[in-house]
Amino acid sequence: MSNADGAMARSSSTSGAVRVAFAFWITLVGTTVPTPLYPLYEMEFGFSSLTVTVVYAVYALGVVVGLLVFGRLADQIGRRPVILTALVLSVAADAVFLAAVDLAMIVVGRLLAGLSAALVIGAATAALAELISPRHPRRAATVAIFANLGGLATGTMLSGIVSDVAPDPLRLPWAIVLALAVIAIIAMVGVPETVAQRSPMTLRLQRLRIPQEIRGDFVRSAITAGTGFAALGVLTAVSGLFLGMVLHETSHTLAALVVFLAFAGAAFGQLLTRVLSSRAALASACWGLIVAAGLLAYSMWMAVLATLIIGALINGVASGVAVGDGIATITMKTAPQRQAEAVSTYFAILFTMLGLPAIGVGLLIQVVGLRPAGEVFSAVVAVLAVVVLLSLVRNGRAHPEPRTAG
Repeated sequence: MSNADGAMARSSSTSGAVRVAFAFWITLVGTTVPTPLYPLYEMEFGFSSLTVTVVYAVYALGVVVGLLVFGRLADQIGRRPVILTALVLSVAADAVFLAAVDLAMIVVGRLLAGLSAALVIGAATAALAELISPRHPRRAATVAIFANLGGLATGTMLSGIVSDVAPDPLRLPWAIVLALAVIAIIAMVGVPETVAQRSPMTLRLQRLRIPQEIRGDFVRSAITAGTGFAALGVLTAVSGLFLGMVLHETSHTLAALVVFLAFAGAAFGQLLTRVLSSRAALASACWGLIVAAGLLAYSMWMAVLATLIIGALINGVASGVAVGDGIATITMKTAPQRQAEAVSTYFAILFTMLGLPAIGVGLLIQVVGLRPAGEVFSAVVAVLAVVVLLSLVRNGRAHPEPRTAG
């Protein structure tokens, strides 16, 4: 290959990586647009706080089902077709929300959004790793982290700001995101396919299995990250309700800020695992969750906004550290032919924890009220983190060690 041909190939790969990252980002943006709008939907369609948490859990269900059924699809038919399918599903979800006139349409929109996220997460992450130079694996991982979690953070801020400063808050944010998703579909047309040998599509449930050689580390990481995800899910589902009902704050941007900081913190937390040893990472994540739980409980008890914001940020960082540690454990200590199963199992647990506890909190709100339910949930988060910490101490992993692997 001549120098000119090599330069063109690098330019094509760079352009493709940018467009894949944009597709990844906008798909995830669409999944968190409803977050600051839930109180408005509650008033518009007359449903309860329990319904809000169920609607949120439908999204997590869509992600889990998508991971289990379509987890191998990008390896079979290629990255680009799967990313395009995710974008089409995202556009469909945005269109459903744009035209929503009742609760049923919101549920359908959330399910479509969950499926789109499940498809794009694996396919876009793999495509970025293949389009960005193999000599810079951390660069590809960083782009994937910020496209993923950056999209989740951006979606909530976008809808919060737009709904505060522009008319028709339940329609305009969706029109903006839908337009950007259509642009992403058009941009994907010229992206090179990175899978050279493709096979016919076969759909079957992905087998979930924890490799025996990392079972203890896997379970500890999954419990820690899952607990953090549970808190993120509850924050996403009910923070707007808490601000409106308890603090009497009507700003949707403020509600969005709480969730934005949590997801931004999660992105930062994943990057922290590069400088923390595995022993230090999980212990730090547990301590972070304990501190965050205390701050969140205090904010519920005393109706304080500042501790809610700080607690959300710390919870996000702790969750990101735990997820980064879990992925590192799987990739460094599991045989290559079993890594896909382990990663699918790991994320199926995390997204189940993202959705189901939100429903439990929704049910508890109906019985004892919003603030006591938040306090009880915070206590559960702290207890689970303490359990993992005790397990780390018992297994001699609680003291920091320098990370020797690059």
